[in-house]
Amino acid sequence: MKVNIHTVHFNADVKLLVYVTKKLKKLNTFQDGIVSIDVFLKLDNVAHTIKDKVAEISVWVPHHQFFVKHRCKSFEESFDCALESMTTQIKRKKAKNLHNPRIS
Repeated sequence: MKVNIHTVHFNADVKLLVYVTKKLKKLNTFQDGIVSIDVFLKLDNVAHTIKDKVAEISVWVPHHQFFVKHRCKSFEESFDCALESMTTQIKRKKAKNLHNPRIS
């Protein structure tokens, strides 16, 4: 599994990168065969003074791509919400494939 973490409009500290990498390892328990994961952490100016933190996660598995995007006031919170949504998507797709194995 290849993990790419991209930061847009800021330089991330090591603690944030370690936090994201550690949390992403849990995705292997829900989905086998993950090819790569792309994470984009962005600063987003909504009202020119408030900077929201945006986390986008894209997971590539054979024959499918999962994508989630979430924004909150901190990177950890936005990443956790996005990861929770990603986990739900993966579980839902896996359950669907178990009920109908012809669809991949």
